[in-house]
Amino acid sequence: MSFDVYGLGNALVDIQYQVDPDFLQEMSIDKGVMTLIEEDRQEALITNLGGKEMARSSGGSAANTMISVVNCGGTGYYACKVAYDADGDFYLNDLEASGVKSSTSNRSEGTTGKCLVMITEDADRTMNTFLGITSTFGPEQIEQDMIAQSKYIYIEGYLVAGDSGFESAQVAQKMAQDSGVKVSLTLSDPFITSTFMDRMQALVNAGVDMLFCNEDEAKMFTNTDTVEAACAALANRVGGFAVTCGADGARVKDGGDLIHASGFQVDAVDTNGAGDSFAGAYLAAVTNGYTAEQAAKLATYVSSRVVSKYGPRFEDKLSKDDIEGILGM
Repeated sequence: MSFDVYGLGNALVDIQYQVDPDFLQEMSIDKGVMTLIEEDRQEALITNLGGKEMARSSGGSAANTMISVVNCGGTGYYACKVAYDADGDFYLNDLEASGVKSSTSNRSEGTTGKCLVMITEDADRTMNTFLGITSTFGPEQIEQDMIAQSKYIYIEGYLVAGDSGFESAQVAQKMAQDSGVKVSLTLSDPFITSTFMDRMQALVNAGVDMLFCNEDEAKMFTNTDTVEAACAALANRVGGFAVTCGADGARVKDGGDLIHASGFQVDAVDTNGAGDSFAGAYLAAVTNGYTAEQAAKLATYVSSRVVSKYGPRFEDKLSKDDIEGILGM
């Protein structure tokens, strides 16, 4: 058994709601960012949301990426941790149904994490997350044999928020490098990037072949004021990078010149998961023989499809003919 991408990250049941901005203000919720909260606070929010749940799915940033890998013709394995509860059962079953392999043994007593994804009419998404058992995800969940059989590992930046999660990222990074497997990392979120800058810097300094981030995260990480300056700084820090810029597409450098992949014009209704799906499409493409320019074009297409609907996943199954049609081959 071998995989294009071995991902590691949080296992969260994503529960989506459409809300009015007034609700966020009334509940003292910071709009447009991910906020970690305690279980009692999350239960209170669910009560106040009054059963307006739109959908639920196996989530977590890197899980969405792995699903995108599979739906773009790649193979993926996801290292994560859930509890012995109904949400844990749902999570693993939903992940398997999506075509992503995982270990069913990475479970323990506790509560499976949940993320409340609140979507406003401006297509912005606000996330309030109780990590639950995934906060104890650590080096013991990392499987060296699976990493050695993969072409890339993909590290979710949210892991650096916890000591054991950060350690697991470092362990996986070292295992990959020892096995000749490429390392990719996502900065995940502006709040995480700024709050845990030292840990993000440590991972990058240890060697990253492909860094994924959006323009705000890129500028924050490099302490620059423009996307152009951020890209110039990143070129001296990592083997390759992809900076997503919303409707303006993405700036990508991976073994060659800087590429500007134009965005696809769509009516955005929900930006949740766009960056995650971009990373998955890109990694699926480059691990299956496509050039960086082709991979960037496919990734911008996939992210445009994600923002044009509600939900964080790219759920279309693309065949090789589909991909070549998108790329104009």
